[in-house]
Amino acid sequence: MGDIRQHGQPGGGARPDGEQGEQGIEARVAAARAGLDPLHVPVMLDRIVELLAPVLSRPGAVFVDGTLGLGGHSEALLKACPEMRLVGVDRDTTALERSAERLAPYADRTHFVHAVYSDIPRALDEAGAAEADAVLLDLGVSSPQLDETDRGFAYAHDAPLDMRMDRTQSLTAAEVVNTYSFARLTHVLRSYGEERFASRVARAIERRRAQAPIDSTRELAELVREAIPAATRRTGGHPAKRAFQGLRIEVNAELSILERALPAAVARLGMGGRVAVLSYHSLEDRMTKRALAALSTDTTPADLPVPLPDRQPELRLLTRGAELPPDEEKERNPRAQSARLRAAERVRPPRQ
Repeated sequence: MGDIRQHGQPGGGARPDGEQGEQGIEARVAAARAGLDPLHVPVMLDRIVELLAPVLSRPGAVFVDGTLGLGGHSEALLKACPEMRLVGVDRDTTALERSAERLAPYADRTHFVHAVYSDIPRALDEAGAAEADAVLLDLGVSSPQLDETDRGFAYAHDAPLDMRMDRTQSLTAAEVVNTYSFARLTHVLRSYGEERFASRVARAIERRRAQAPIDSTRELAELVREAIPAATRRTGGHPAKRAFQGLRIEVNAELSILERALPAAVARLGMGGRVAVLSYHSLEDRMTKRALAALSTDTTPADLPVPLPDRQPELRLLTRGAELPPDEEKERNPRAQSARLRAAERVRPPRQ
């Protein structure tokens, strides 16, 4: 494996072998666990480290964090695995900048790539790595995107209707809301947001935008709330959460990217390499389940008396179904409430 080159890394800095560096990281982790650190505690951090550290402890091991975010999972693994090298991928340039700053003490072992996580093969090529020893996909909205209210992801704050994870792309939520046909908008809300009243919401949007463009999260959230029957509004959280989920998925093409990303990531796993996926709604979890199950199943035809070598499973599942965060974590970290974790290990070379 070639050396991993640094990319977009502010400053320099060696591995934090000194006492002060270690204590500083531990203090930040402790503060985050207590809810005092604005960098937050990554979801299911201990379990992710437990699953991936065994294969990242060997010299020269390569870890691909396909959804780097604030770099919390990567920081924990860089600390736990001193010989590991990180390829950090994110479509959000703000996330890359903040992660590079956070991970500056590990500058000699990191390489950052601005890309969507379906481009993991390209990221590995840029890093000079033939294969990965572990890949993590932590799906959904990252902390920077939620915390920066002007990004338009949250219905609880008034902001422009943006919702772009990659602010270099052109499509925004405002364009979806104001230009999609009634039928297309209904599809987005129903299929991606799993909104029962998708047609009612789409019709309300259509009527309002005929008067003037809808350009703020507050206006849209109120419009959705009014379109949903009063009895339904009284349960299940904020009435706009499903509509906002659907719009976000459409703007960022999240499901089509995930569909490409899983096989692409698994294809670059070395023997014994592991993949872990954290999802936050049923659409993502179903896609992950199907993709991992397909590669962990013997596909020998049922009428043959012996298994065919080239039809044996590529992967071995490491989780029984979807693992959930412990109750204590869900109480401490609201962003863990809906998390589902699935993981698998490569046991055979890729099928031809």
